Amino acid sequence: MIDFQKVQEELEGSIEAIKDLSQLQQLKAKYLGKNGLITQAIARIREVPPEERKEYGLRVNRLKEFAEELFKKKEEELKALEIEKRLSQEWIDLSVPLETELGSLHPITQTMKRIRDIFVSMGFSVMEGPEIELEEYNFDMLNIPKEHPAREMQDTFYVNKEGYLLRTHTSPVQIRTMLSQKPPIYIMAPGKVYRRDDDPTHSPMFHQVEGLAVDRDISFGHMKYTIETFLKEFFEVDVPVRFRASYFPFTEPSAEVDIGCVICGGSGCRVCKGSGWLEVMGCGMVHPQVLKNCQIDPEEYQGFAFGMGVERLAMLYFGIDNIKLFYENNLRFLKQF
Repeated sequence: MIDFQKVQEELEGSIEAIKDLSQLQQLKAKYLGKNGLITQAIARIREVPPEERKEYGLRVNRLKEFAEELFKKKEEELKALEIEKRLSQEWIDLSVPLETELGSLHPITQTMKRIRDIFVSMGFSVMEGPEIELEEYNFDMLNIPKEHPAREMQDTFYVNKEGYLLRTHTSPVQIRTMLSQKPPIYIMAPGKVYRRDDDPTHSPMFHQVEGLAVDRDISFGHMKYTIETFLKEFFEVDVPVRFRASYFPFTEPSAEVDIGCVICGGSGCRVCKGSGWLEVMGCGMVHPQVLKNCQIDPEEYQGFAFGMGVERLAMLYFGIDNIKLFYENNLRFLKQF
């Protein structure tokens, strides 16, 4: 029914003449494909007389194994030749010096590092927390009541109805720290935060750094000295600093911190709206209820907290007038830093 010796010799001669992988696949289909010569020979085993079937089966299987091995070796040979050809055509002279431009840290990253280094030098540790936060840590334990405007959908990105949201500040890191550590606590919490704001001076995602100190005999004076020292170090000048009474649910008393305008030197300009002052952060003494929520006795320990927008400080430090420039990936802008 089939001349095994003749088929083997024809296959060897045909495969020797093959020059590329496409031709090899065509030849392989001729012999081993669905309707290939060897495939059909295997399918006809049932037609062979019983007394000859065993011998026929052995010979046809040997032929199949011979063909598969032959195709495998030829494929490896052709692939090696193809790689060698490509390498000869696509060679690279490694002795030619490459023209490269060194990158630099993004201005936001530079500002974050600058803030972090100053507070670390003052004895604060760096703590981080999740950006998808529980409403309990983001609001409840910070003494922010259910009816507070900050909880409204126009301010906060809620993830689901189970109380998960994109954190609106890094204050939850303070809560997590007070729940897991005993005082004294001196930490700063840098990271991304999210609010429903979008204009030349606000972004729906921005960076914030908050600080927390909890210890015995902590006073407003300690906080005032810490913030003034930081601002003078950050702006590298003896910048005027003032504290204005304000309100935050998680601190009492609370204050807004202003500095003398670093653009006009306090004489009045468009940036400071003619006032000579710029608001840079909020602060206050940790509310006793917040300490109680974290199982810290307010009769024994006191604390202060503060928070600042990194983009705000970066804009003032580098003289940038539009917050969106930080996120447009414009190389002409970024190369300045």
